[in-house]
Amino acid sequence: MSDSWPRRRLLAILRGASEPLDAQELARVTGQHVTTVRFHLDVLTRDSLVRQFQQPPRGRGRPRIGYSAVQRSIGYLELAQVLADQLGADPRRRSEASVAAGRAWGASIDVGEHRVASLADAKDVTMTLLSELGFAPERDPAGTTEERVLIRLTACPLRELARTHPEVVCGVHLGLITEVLERSGGRGLVEARLDPFLEPELSVAQLELFAVTGRMADVADTESTDATAAMAVSTASDSAEPLMVPSAGRVAPQLRNTDAHIGKQSAQQW
Repeated sequence: MSDSWPRRRLLAILRGASEPLDAQELARVTGQHVTTVRFHLDVLTRDSLVRQFQQPPRGRGRPRIGYSAVQRSIGYLELAQVLADQLGADPRRRSEASVAAGRAWGASIDVGEHRVASLADAKDVTMTLLSELGFAPERDPAGTTEERVLIRLTACPLRELARTHPEVVCGVHLGLITEVLERSGGRGLVEARLDPFLEPELSVAQLELFAVTGRMADVADTESTDATAAMAVSTASDSAEPLMVPSAGRVAPQLRNTDAHIGKQSAQQW
């Protein structure tokens, strides 16, 4: 996979296209200058990630050069199977280890300059990432609201492994998505989850805004508890008997445990 965000975006667009696209079309879609697009396409071609096709000209002139993504098969399926088998028998531990591995993966890639400041931004970043991974994502308008976006995953490059180890495969991809969103500015704004095999050949990724008001209320309750504890300590200093007050450490709002949705999936089937 290219380490340049513009090239990864071009590759994702080409993978989702039904026919080859030329540099002019890609420049219109991405908003980049056509010369910049051609430069990135040359790099992708040299890396054997895209293939050139000669297309008929629009009117008079030379034939156009179209570009199509090279569809590569996953060659590490057996290795992934072996690694999944080594994570132990406890589905929860397997899920936690897989999410951690996905986060490590997400920490190692270039997330580019596309910042996540809204749910729409998170959707764009996630769709691009899932396209690059070969999931052929499609936004689900019926399940999308102002607080939530549903993305249908119509393909999976590791489907057979996911049928036997869903907590491992989904855990890695969930950790990857979460890390990329957080590194792009989405920490505390958007939460990701994966629901595998809602249909025999369909899984769903969900992006949801955090309930900020509810979390602020939790912080306020904690502050109130701290104040009460401080008053109790002050009163106890003047009393004959020491008054024991339980510690009320403040806990900052955190992401919900992202693997809770997949911990029990080992018994499910894709």
